[in-house]
Amino acid sequence: MRTITTRGDGSGPELDERPRPVPADGQVLVRTLRVGVDGTDHEVVACEHGGPPAGEDRLVLGHEAVGVVADANGTALAEGTVVAPTVRRPPNGTNEYFERGEPDMAPEGSYVERGIVGAHGFMSEYFVSAPEYLVSLPRELAEWGFLVEPISISEKALGHAVAARSAFEWNPESALVLGNGSLGLLTLAMLGSRAERTYCLGRRDRPDPTIDLIEGLGATYVDSRETPVPEIPDAHEPMDLVYEATGYARHALETVEALAPNGVGALVGVPGDWTFEVDGGALHRELVLHNKALVGTVNSNAEHFEAAVETLSALPERFLDALVTDVVDLEEYERAFDDGDGTIKTAVEFDTL
Repeated sequence: MRTITTRGDGSGPELDERPRPVPADGQVLVRTLRVGVDGTDHEVVACEHGGPPAGEDRLVLGHEAVGVVADANGTALAEGTVVAPTVRRPPNGTNEYFERGEPDMAPEGSYVERGIVGAHGFMSEYFVSAPEYLVSLPRELAEWGFLVEPISISEKALGHAVAARSAFEWNPESALVLGNGSLGLLTLAMLGSRAERTYCLGRRDRPDPTIDLIEGLGATYVDSRETPVPEIPDAHEPMDLVYEATGYARHALETVEALAPNGVGALVGVPGDWTFEVDGGALHRELVLHNKALVGTVNSNAEHFEAAVETLSALPERFLDALVTDVVDLEEYERAFDDGDGTIKTAVEFDTL
Protein backbone atom coordinates (compact mmCIF):
# COMPACT_ATOMS: atom_id res chain seq x y z
CA MET A 1 0.00 0.00 0.00
CA ARG A 2 1.06 3.60 -0.53
CA THR A 3 2.09 5.78 2.39
CA ILE A 4 3.57 9.24 2.94
CA THR A 5 6.64 9.14 5.14
CA THR A 6 9.46 11.34 6.34
CA ARG A 7 13.06 10.30 6.95
CA GLY A 8 13.49 12.76 9.78
CA ASP A 9 16.42 14.46 8.06
CA GLY A 10 14.65 17.53 6.75
CA SER A 11 14.45 16.16 3.20
CA GLY A 12 10.66 16.47 3.00
CA PRO A 13 7.80 13.98 2.73
CA GLU A 14 8.09 11.01 0.37
CA LEU A 15 5.69 8.57 -1.24
CA ASP A 16 6.55 5.11 0.05
CA GLU A 17 5.33 1.52 -0.27
CA ARG A 18 4.58 -0.64 2.76
CA PRO A 19 2.68 -3.87 3.33
CA ARG A 20 -0.98 -3.48 4.18
CA PRO A 21 -1.29 -3.93 7.97
CA VAL A 22 -3.10 -6.97 9.35
CA PRO A 23 -5.27 -6.25 12.41
CA ALA A 24 -4.34 -8.19 15.52
CA ASP A 25 -6.97 -9.53 17.90
CA GLY A 26 -9.01 -6.61 19.19
CA GLN A 27 -8.01 -4.32 16.33
CA VAL A 28 -9.89 -3.14 13.24
CA LEU A 29 -8.61 -2.34 9.76
CA VAL A 30 -9.48 1.18 8.57
CA ARG A 31 -9.46 2.35 4.96
CA THR A 32 -8.18 5.91 4.94
CA LEU A 33 -10.25 8.61 3.27
CA ARG A 34 -8.54 11.93 3.98
CA VAL A 35 -5.67 13.17 6.16
CA GLY A 36 -5.14 16.84 6.98
CA VAL A 37 -1.81 18.66 7.07
CA ASP A 38 -1.02 21.16 9.84
CA GLY A 39 1.90 22.98 11.42
CA THR A 40 2.92 19.95 13.47
CA ASP A 41 3.39 17.92 10.27
CA HIS A 42 5.69 20.63 8.92
CA GLU A 43 7.66 20.60 12.19
CA VAL A 44 8.02 16.80 12.06
CA VAL A 45 9.23 16.93 8.45
CA ALA A 46 11.72 19.67 9.36
CA CYS A 47 13.04 17.60 12.32
CA GLU A 48 11.87 20.25 14.79
CA HIS A 49 9.53 17.89 16.61
CA GLY A 50 8.76 14.20 16.99
CA GLY A 51 10.44 11.24 15.33
CA PRO A 52 9.95 7.66 14.06
CA PRO A 53 9.30 4.56 16.17
CA ALA A 54 12.29 3.13 17.99
CA GLY A 55 14.61 1.24 15.64
CA GLU A 56 13.11 2.69 12.46
CA ASP A 57 14.41 5.40 10.16
CA ARG A 58 11.09 6.57 8.72
CA LEU A 59 7.83 7.81 10.16
CA VAL A 60 4.46 7.51 8.44
CA LEU A 61 3.04 11.02 8.75
CA GLY A 62 -0.48 12.20 9.55
CA HIS A 63 -2.50 12.66 12.72
CA GLU A 64 -5.65 14.40 11.41
CA ALA A 65 -7.51 11.57 9.71
CA VAL A 66 -10.86 10.17 8.74
CA GLY A 67 -11.47 6.67 7.44
CA VAL A 68 -14.00 3.88 7.17
CA VAL A 69 -13.88 0.49 8.91
CA ALA A 70 -12.90 -2.08 6.28
CA ASP A 71 -12.53 -5.11 8.55
CA ALA A 72 -14.21 -5.11 11.97
CA ASN A 73 -12.25 -8.27 12.88
CA GLY A 74 -14.81 -9.49 15.41
CA THR A 75 -15.03 -6.21 17.32
CA ALA A 76 -18.22 -4.28 18.11
CA LEU A 77 -17.54 -1.72 15.36
CA ALA A 78 -19.57 -2.29 12.22
CA GLU A 79 -17.85 -2.42 8.85
CA GLY A 80 -18.58 0.73 6.89
CA THR A 81 -18.54 2.97 9.98
CA VAL A 82 -16.84 6.30 9.37
CA VAL A 83 -14.26 6.99 12.09
CA ALA A 84 -11.73 9.58 13.21
CA PRO A 85 -8.75 8.19 15.17
CA THR A 86 -7.40 9.79 18.31
CA VAL A 87 -3.65 10.43 18.38
CA ARG A 88 -2.05 9.17 21.59
CA ARG A 89 -1.31 5.54 22.41
CA PRO A 90 0.38 3.88 25.41
CA PRO A 91 4.03 3.11 24.60
CA ASN A 92 4.41 -0.28 26.30
CA GLY A 93 1.10 -1.60 27.53
CA THR A 94 -1.47 0.53 29.29
CA ASN A 95 -0.94 3.02 32.12
CA GLU A 96 -3.15 4.92 34.53
CA TYR A 97 -3.79 7.84 32.18
CA PHE A 98 -5.10 5.61 29.41
CA GLU A 99 -7.07 3.51 31.87
CA ARG A 100 -8.84 6.67 33.08
CA GLY A 101 -9.53 7.76 29.51
CA GLU A 102 -7.20 10.76 29.97
CA PRO A 103 -4.23 10.12 27.67
CA ASP A 104 -4.13 13.84 26.90
CA MET A 105 -3.04 14.48 30.49
CA ALA A 106 -0.20 11.94 30.41
CA PRO A 107 3.33 13.29 30.92
CA GLU A 108 6.10 12.77 28.38
CA GLY A 109 7.38 9.22 28.34
CA SER A 110 4.00 7.66 29.03
CA TYR A 111 2.60 7.93 25.50
CA VAL A 112 3.46 7.92 21.82
CA GLU A 113 1.63 10.02 19.23
CA ARG A 114 0.68 8.53 15.90
CA GLY A 115 2.22 10.42 13.03
CA ILE A 116 4.20 12.64 15.38
CA VAL A 117 6.48 10.82 17.78
CA GLY A 118 7.20 7.14 18.33
CA ALA A 119 4.33 5.66 16.27
CA HIS A 120 3.33 5.61 12.62
CA GLY A 121 0.50 7.91 11.58
CA PHE A 122 -2.44 7.69 9.24
CA MET A 123 -1.06 8.89 5.88
CA SER A 124 -1.43 5.44 4.37
CA GLU A 125 -4.12 3.70 2.40
CA TYR A 126 -4.97 1.56 5.44
CA PHE A 127 -4.18 1.61 9.16
CA VAL A 128 -5.10 -0.51 12.16
CA SER A 129 -6.34 0.60 15.55
CA ALA A 130 -8.07 -0.66 18.66
CA PRO A 131 -11.74 0.44 18.60
CA GLU A 132 -11.43 2.51 21.78
CA TYR A 133 -9.20 4.95 19.90
CA LEU A 134 -11.74 5.47 17.10
CA VAL A 135 -14.64 7.93 17.28
CA SER A 136 -17.50 7.41 14.85
CA LEU A 137 -19.16 10.18 12.89
CA PRO A 138 -22.07 10.43 10.45
CA ARG A 139 -21.31 9.47 6.86
CA GLU A 140 -22.43 12.91 5.67
CA LEU A 141 -19.47 14.41 7.59
CA ALA A 142 -16.89 12.06 6.02
CA GLU A 143 -15.39 14.68 3.68
CA TRP A 144 -14.73 17.01 6.64
CA GLY A 145 -13.89 14.31 9.19
CA PHE A 146 -10.16 15.10 9.21
CA LEU A 147 -11.10 18.36 10.96
CA VAL A 148 -12.38 16.46 14.00
CA GLU A 149 -8.86 16.22 15.47
CA PRO A 150 -8.03 19.96 15.36
CA ILE A 151 -11.53 20.85 16.59
CA SER A 152 -11.01 18.42 19.49
CA ILE A 153 -7.90 20.37 20.51
CA SER A 154 -10.00 23.50 20.88
CA GLU A 155 -12.83 21.62 22.61
CA LYS A 156 -10.35 20.63 25.30
CA ALA A 157 -8.75 24.07 25.53
CA LEU A 158 -12.06 25.89 25.83
CA GLY A 159 -13.30 23.31 28.32
CA HIS A 160 -10.26 23.83 30.52
CA ALA A 161 -10.66 27.59 30.28
CA VAL A 162 -14.26 27.36 31.44
CA ALA A 163 -13.24 24.98 34.24
CA ALA A 164 -10.68 27.53 35.43
CA ARG A 165 -13.57 29.99 35.96
CA SER A 166 -15.96 27.47 37.53
CA ALA A 167 -15.50 28.81 41.07
CA PHE A 168 -17.73 31.79 40.25
CA GLU A 169 -20.37 32.89 37.74
CA TRP A 170 -18.58 33.59 34.46
CA ASN A 171 -20.30 34.31 31.18
CA PRO A 172 -17.77 35.49 28.59
CA GLU A 173 -19.01 38.31 26.38
CA SER A 174 -15.77 38.98 24.49
CA ALA A 175 -13.29 36.48 23.05
CA LEU A 176 -10.05 36.93 21.12
CA VAL A 177 -8.21 34.33 19.05
CA LEU A 178 -4.51 34.98 18.56
CA GLY A 179 -3.61 33.50 15.18
CA ASN A 180 -5.52 33.28 11.88
CA GLY A 181 -4.23 29.89 10.79
CA SER A 182 -6.66 27.01 10.29
CA LEU A 183 -6.82 26.14 14.01
CA GLY A 184 -7.43 29.75 14.97
CA LEU A 185 -10.17 30.09 12.36
CA LEU A 186 -11.87 26.86 13.45
CA THR A 187 -11.78 28.09 17.04
CA LEU A 188 -13.17 31.47 16.03
CA ALA A 189 -16.09 29.70 14.35
CA MET A 190 -16.66 27.67 17.52
CA LEU A 191 -16.64 30.80 19.68
CA GLY A 192 -19.43 32.38 17.66
CA SER A 193 -21.97 30.52 19.79
CA ARG A 194 -20.07 30.98 23.06
CA ALA A 195 -19.32 34.72 23.15
CA GLU A 196 -21.23 37.80 22.05
CA ARG A 197 -18.26 39.55 20.41
CA THR A 198 -15.30 37.83 18.81
CA TYR A 199 -11.96 39.04 17.47
CA CYS A 200 -9.06 37.40 15.63
CA LEU A 201 -5.49 38.67 15.48
CA GLY A 202 -3.16 38.17 12.53
CA ARG A 203 -0.43 39.80 10.43
CA ARG A 204 -1.84 39.83 6.91
CA ASP A 205 -2.66 42.54 4.39
CA ARG A 206 -5.95 42.82 2.57
CA PRO A 207 -7.15 41.26 0.38
CA ASP A 208 -6.68 37.97 2.20
CA PRO A 209 -8.91 34.89 2.42
CA THR A 210 -8.43 34.50 6.19
CA ILE A 211 -9.61 38.07 6.80
CA ASP A 212 -12.63 37.35 4.59
CA LEU A 213 -13.38 34.28 6.71
CA ILE A 214 -12.98 36.22 9.96
CA GLU A 215 -15.36 38.94 8.88
CA GLY A 216 -17.72 36.40 7.33
CA LEU A 217 -18.08 34.92 10.81
CA GLY A 218 -19.07 38.34 12.15
CA ALA A 219 -15.77 38.78 13.98
CA THR A 220 -13.36 41.73 14.00
CA TYR A 221 -9.93 41.37 12.41
CA VAL A 222 -7.07 42.83 14.47
CA ASP A 223 -3.76 43.48 12.69
CA SER A 224 -1.01 42.96 15.27
CA ARG A 225 1.28 45.34 13.36
CA GLU A 226 -1.19 48.14 14.06
CA THR A 227 -2.56 46.94 17.41
CA PRO A 228 -0.20 44.80 19.49
CA VAL A 229 -1.82 42.41 21.95
CA PRO A 230 -1.26 44.61 25.07
CA GLU A 231 -3.05 47.52 23.33
CA ILE A 232 -6.17 45.55 22.43
CA PRO A 233 -8.13 46.58 25.57
CA ASP A 234 -7.78 50.25 24.67
CA ALA A 235 -8.25 49.82 20.92
CA HIS A 236 -11.21 47.44 21.23
CA GLU A 237 -12.14 46.08 24.67
CA PRO A 238 -10.67 43.90 27.43
CA MET A 239 -11.20 40.23 26.64
CA ASP A 240 -12.97 37.73 28.85
CA LEU A 241 -11.32 34.87 26.94
CA VAL A 242 -8.14 34.73 24.89
CA TYR A 243 -7.18 31.66 22.84
CA GLU A 244 -3.49 31.69 21.89
CA ALA A 245 -2.72 29.66 18.76
CA THR A 246 0.39 31.35 17.37
CA GLY A 247 3.20 29.69 19.31
CA TYR A 248 4.72 33.17 19.63
CA ALA A 249 6.17 33.19 23.14
CA ARG A 250 5.52 36.87 23.89
CA HIS A 251 1.82 36.41 23.20
CA ALA A 252 1.47 33.97 26.09
CA LEU A 253 2.51 36.68 28.55
CA GLU A 254 0.88 39.56 26.68
CA THR A 255 -2.40 37.65 26.94
CA VAL A 256 -2.54 38.64 30.61
CA GLU A 257 -2.59 42.32 29.60
CA ALA A 258 -5.34 41.74 27.05
CA LEU A 259 -7.63 40.01 29.56
CA ALA A 260 -10.49 41.67 31.39
CA PRO A 261 -10.74 41.18 35.17
CA ASN A 262 -11.73 37.55 35.86
CA GLY A 263 -10.62 36.60 32.35
CA VAL A 264 -8.78 33.47 31.26
CA GLY A 265 -6.27 32.72 28.53
CA ALA A 266 -5.91 29.28 26.94
CA LEU A 267 -2.43 28.60 25.56
CA VAL A 268 -2.23 26.08 22.70
CA GLY A 269 0.71 27.25 20.57
CA VAL A 270 4.11 25.69 21.25
CA PRO A 271 7.05 28.12 20.93
CA GLY A 272 10.70 27.42 20.38
CA ASP A 273 13.34 28.54 22.86
CA TRP A 274 13.41 32.31 23.26
CA THR A 275 14.73 34.36 26.16
CA PHE A 276 13.40 37.90 26.61
CA GLU A 277 12.74 40.34 29.45
CA VAL A 278 9.34 40.80 31.07
CA ASP A 279 8.10 42.83 34.02
CA GLY A 280 7.49 39.91 36.34
CA GLY A 281 6.03 42.08 39.07
CA ALA A 282 3.42 43.63 36.79
CA LEU A 283 2.52 40.20 35.40
CA HIS A 284 2.10 38.79 38.89
CA ARG A 285 -0.05 41.73 40.01
CA GLU A 286 -2.36 41.41 37.02
CA LEU A 287 -2.97 37.74 37.73
CA VAL A 288 -3.56 38.21 41.44
CA LEU A 289 -5.33 41.56 41.75
CA HIS A 290 -7.68 40.96 38.81
CA ASN A 291 -8.40 37.25 39.26
CA LYS A 292 -6.93 36.36 35.86
CA ALA A 293 -5.77 32.91 34.84
CA LEU A 294 -3.71 31.16 32.16
CA VAL A 295 -4.15 27.49 31.28
CA GLY A 296 -1.90 25.43 29.05
CA THR A 297 -3.29 22.50 27.11
CA VAL A 298 -2.09 19.88 24.62
CA ASN A 299 -3.71 16.96 22.81
CA SER A 300 -7.27 15.75 23.48
CA ASN A 301 -9.13 12.59 24.43
CA ALA A 302 -12.08 10.64 23.05
CA GLU A 303 -14.66 12.82 24.83
CA HIS A 304 -13.21 15.89 23.13
CA PHE A 305 -13.36 14.06 19.78
CA GLU A 306 -17.02 13.25 20.37
CA ALA A 307 -17.74 16.89 21.19
CA ALA A 308 -15.80 17.87 18.07
CA VAL A 309 -18.09 15.73 15.90
CA GLU A 310 -21.08 17.67 17.25
CA THR A 311 -19.31 20.97 16.66
CA LEU A 312 -18.30 20.00 13.12
CA SER A 313 -21.89 19.09 12.28
CA ALA A 314 -22.99 22.61 13.28
CA LEU A 315 -20.38 24.54 11.27
CA PRO A 316 -21.69 26.14 8.06
CA GLU A 317 -20.64 24.28 4.91
CA ARG A 318 -19.72 27.57 3.24
CA PHE A 319 -17.22 28.19 6.04
CA LEU A 320 -15.71 24.71 5.66
CA ASP A 321 -15.49 25.12 1.88
CA ALA A 322 -13.57 28.38 2.32
CA LEU A 323 -11.36 27.01 5.11
CA VAL A 324 -10.20 23.89 3.24
CA THR A 325 -8.38 25.46 0.32
CA ASP A 326 -6.97 22.28 -1.25
CA VAL A 327 -7.70 18.55 -1.14
CA VAL A 328 -5.16 16.75 -3.32
CA ASP A 329 -4.93 13.24 -4.73
CA LEU A 330 -2.27 10.98 -3.28
CA GLU A 331 -0.09 11.33 -6.38
CA GLU A 332 0.01 15.10 -5.82
CA TYR A 333 0.67 14.86 -2.08
CA GLU A 334 3.49 17.43 -2.18
CA ARG A 335 0.95 20.16 -2.90
CA ALA A 336 -0.65 19.54 0.48
CA PHE A 337 2.64 20.48 2.17
CA ASP A 338 3.08 23.66 0.12
CA ASP A 339 2.03 26.78 2.04
CA GLY A 340 1.46 29.00 -0.96
CA ASP A 341 -0.43 32.27 -1.12
CA GLY A 342 -4.06 31.76 -0.24
CA THR A 343 -3.45 28.42 1.46
CA ILE A 344 -5.36 27.91 4.71
CA LYS A 345 -6.03 24.19 5.21
CA THR A 346 -4.98 21.28 3.01
CA ALA A 347 -5.53 17.54 3.02
CA VAL A 348 -4.49 14.44 1.09
CA GLU A 349 -7.31 12.27 -0.24
CA PHE A 350 -6.53 8.54 -0.21
CA ASP A 351 -9.98 7.23 -1.13
CA THR A 352 -13.67 8.12 -1.17
CA LEU A 353 -16.73 6.52 0.34
